[in-house]
Amino acid sequence: MATAEAPQEDAPKKRSKKPLLIGLVLAILLGGGGFYATWSGMILAGEDSAEHGEGKPESLAGIAFVPLETMVVSLGKESGSAHLRFTAQVEVVDTAAAEVTLLVPRILDVLNSYLRAIDVASIEDPQAMGRLRAQMLRRIQIVTGEGRVRDLLITEFVLN
Repeated sequence: MATAEAPQEDAPKKRSKKPLLIGLVLAILLGGGGFYATWSGMILAGEDSAEHGEGKPESLAGIAFVPLETMVVSLGKESGSAHLRFTAQVEVVDTAAAEVTLLVPRILDVLNSYLRAIDVASIEDPQAMGRLRAQMLRRIQIVTGEGRVRDLLITEFVLN
C-alpha cells in the first residue's frame, strides 16, 4: 500500500493559467486605454490649437517698430576684423513709439558703449548672438523705461 501512495505524492500539481490570462488581458486593456487617452488629448495634452490660434501669428495690433541708425564700431587690433556694422529695429508698444523715437540718441549711446566694451572674442563667436541681443535689449529697456520696448530685432550684424 505504501507503494501505491508514493506515485501520487511525486506528481506535481498543475498550476492554473487563469491568473496569467487575466493579467495579460488587463495589461492590454490598460495599455490601450492609456494610448487612447494620450492620443485623444485627455491627458498630457499641450495647449488647445483651436483656442490659441495655432498657425496664426499673434495680433499685430498694438506694436510699432522704431528703426535705429546703422552703427559702425571699430574693433581692437587683436581682432581679425576691423569693424562691426550693426543695424537694428526696436519693437515697441504703439502708444510709446513717439517717446522711444525721442530716446533714440540715448539708445544708440548705450549700444555703442556696450559694443565697444565687450570682448572681441564674444562678438566673433557665432553662438553668442543670443546673449549679445539679450544684453542689448535689457540696456534699451532700462533707458526707455518700463513696459515700452518689447524686443530688439537685429537686421544687420556684420564683421569686416
